[in-house]
Amino acid sequence: MVIATLRGQVFLGEFSSHPVLSGNTEEFPPDRLIVDLVYQSILNLRFGHEPNAPKVLIVNVSLGNRRKPFDHQISAWARLLDRMAIQFGILFVVSAGNHDAPFLVRHFNGRAEFEDAEDDVRSRAVVDGLGMNLAQRRLLSPGETVNGLTIGALHHDSVPPANRGAAGAVIDPFPAVSFSNCSSALGPGFQTSVKPDVLFEGSRERLIVMRTGGGIDVRPTAATRIAGIKTAAPSPLGNAEGYTGGTSAAAAIASRTAHRIHDALQAAYGAPFLQLAEIQRAVLLKALMVHPAAWPADGAELIREVLGPADSREHVRQRDNIRRFFGYGSVDPDDAVACAADRATFWAVGELGREELKEIRVPIPVCLTGQARIHSMSATLAWFTPIRPGQQTYRTVRLRLLDPTELDALRISTARRQPDANQSARGTVIHRRWEGDRAPAIPRGAVTVLSVQRELDRGVPVDEPVPFGLAVTITMPGENRIYEEVLARVRPRPRIQP
Repeated sequence: MVIATLRGQVFLGEFSSHPVLSGNTEEFPPDRLIVDLVYQSILNLRFGHEPNAPKVLIVNVSLGNRRKPFDHQISAWARLLDRMAIQFGILFVVSAGNHDAPFLVRHFNGRAEFEDAEDDVRSRAVVDGLGMNLAQRRLLSPGETVNGLTIGALHHDSVPPANRGAAGAVIDPFPAVSFSNCSSALGPGFQTSVKPDVLFEGSRERLIVMRTGGGIDVRPTAATRIAGIKTAAPSPLGNAEGYTGGTSAAAAIASRTAHRIHDALQAAYGAPFLQLAEIQRAVLLKALMVHPAAWPADGAELIREVLGPADSREHVRQRDNIRRFFGYGSVDPDDAVACAADRATFWAVGELGREELKEIRVPIPVCLTGQARIHSMSATLAWFTPIRPGQQTYRTVRLRLLDPTELDALRISTARRQPDANQSARGTVIHRRWEGDRAPAIPRGAVTVLSVQRELDRGVPVDEPVPFGLAVTITMPGENRIYEEVLARVRPRPRIQP
């Protein structure tokens, strides 16, 4: 398996790169169309005279067009990625884009007042400022891609607190809350779909005060040793280290995570996994990348309190505001790959013809029975859709994930901290979670059935079957018998010869 980048930084495994920026300017060549450059890059990787990476499965696109923020219509660049995803079976991991322009933060008159404010007061003021600036912080092309996975930047890095230094001229807007970076582009995506899909760490980005009086204007700053992600960097003296951040870094970490997931599946299942069609492995990786995502509880509550609406009956609009920042939530790369005794994750791949439905049966561990503890089930469905540019039916194929059976026996119901079900149904990833704390009553041998349905095609019907990947996890934190019990039920039993 090959991972490739269209920027020039690759982080793991066999790789290939194709430069699309001119020289050291980090700008697009003035005499070439970026769409043509990207298209030729993918063709050279896959099908050139001497292809660099004929088996490339994951392509990291840490690029964006500042002059082309998303405005309801899919850009030519995003259309290209959507078409190549289903044509070549490639998972494009795309940065959402970064906005480093200043924005107004009310209620402060100077830098010292902003710096000396309580952490919670400062964070609330910054979220208020971002809320007034939503229209200027939209996704940058090609971040609105429908088939690709769009990555936002989480306000997090691995710099130890003791090494973060005093505030000085730059100030941490979210020292005590989990949030997205101020520069990270916001959703929603095409036809108000969930975008960005997920957040990966993009450094603890700082703010610098640009103007004072009648409120202050603040601007995100570049990554540094005290707030950044360490990476290899070129130097006249040879190899060196530098610091990076933002959605480009987050997309690079996401691409590496996809590679780690692929390696883990290959190690666990060997040839049967590798014999899957490339497009089926791609949609499965897409589902597994989103599967561990969850809204940070403190960040979601902060958005609800600051941006509202305050009326609890307006929960759909509250969730809409939260998903603009977080998508389906933040992802811990290690959690996306690791195995744990108190949870069991299942995966499936398949194809759906026109108006077809398929059922996936998942065993329920009996050890959950009688325990009044927090437990949950989550399911993530991902697919690639054929596209029809220039029409309202651009996303021609819609899949639907029906609620699983046995929710009553599991004593779980729809979790509150996630996008609304209607919001989740507008893209090519559906991520749902059910949770509860009442004691389940599970009979021996019980299964839950999840149904994946292909709805009536929009516009001209599509005859070709559409590939999908599904991931399902059942967990009860602290109940360490779950994995082994489920493994014993699904492991093939040896055949006894007479």
